[in-house]
Amino acid sequence: MLTDTLQILKKYNIRLNKKKGQNYLVNRNIVLKILDHAELSSDDTVLEIGSGIGTLTIPMASEAGKIIAVEQDQKIAAILKKRLKESGISNVEILVADATKIDFPEFNKVVSNLPYQISSPLTFKILKHDFDFAILMYQLEFAGRMVACPGDSNYSRLSLMTHYCADVEMLFEVSREDFYPPPKISSAVIKLKPDKKVEVDEFLIKVSRALFQHKRKKTRNALIDSFHEIADLDKKTRKEIVQKLDDELLDKRVVKLDPEEVLYISGQLKAFLEI
Repeated sequence: MLTDTLQILKKYNIRLNKKKGQNYLVNRNIVLKILDHAELSSDDTVLEIGSGIGTLTIPMASEAGKIIAVEQDQKIAAILKKRLKESGISNVEILVADATKIDFPEFNKVVSNLPYQISSPLTFKILKHDFDFAILMYQLEFAGRMVACPGDSNYSRLSLMTHYCADVEMLFEVSREDFYPPPKISSAVIKLKPDKKVEVDEFLIKVSRALFQHKRKKTRNALIDSFHEIADLDKKTRKEIVQKLDDELLDKRVVKLDPEEVLYISGQLKAFLEI
């Protein structure tokens, strides 16, 4: 695959831009593993974000009913269009657009090597839709935060928000050497299945942000120190409101709060503030 990729890039005089996340997968075995987990059939309409020159698009097209390929780079999208035509593939719709700014057509699966710089907004944009599941590649560190549990060193606000919206499974890691050009760090493939356990409103987001700005601190101190993320109050009033919460929760380190406890804290603060 590396030879094929280099030949295509040379043929069309393409210089990849690492800053735009243009690192192409060149290990066929990884492609096959992704397709295996995607469990594609002719009934599937697959959304692929960051399709590039078609490393995943072309093999997926032979297994799925339709592929919606989103690619922001016009020149790269034109190459994909030519490759599809040369291969006689007609079930791929190419959208030349910024995936964060467009409305997605209907789909039931997502299979993508996501542009790493916009992994978070794209993930939560995808999760606003109703679909079966997604097979997504992320930077290893980001993927680790998605699946982290309370008490883990990489447990974060991302872990929390992902838990509220989906079931997440780490499928396998991908070496940096499996890409051209090699990125600085390894990657991982995640299975993401929508499961809206909680209605995530703006207030819950604010409380989570306030807490996880100081995740090593006790909940009491984290809330007082970052209460400005929740409401604009003087320090005395902040303390008075925070002290109304359960002492056991207040003495707990933020990194050890489970999602249900953060949800409870958010609900209590909302009631105290009469929002």
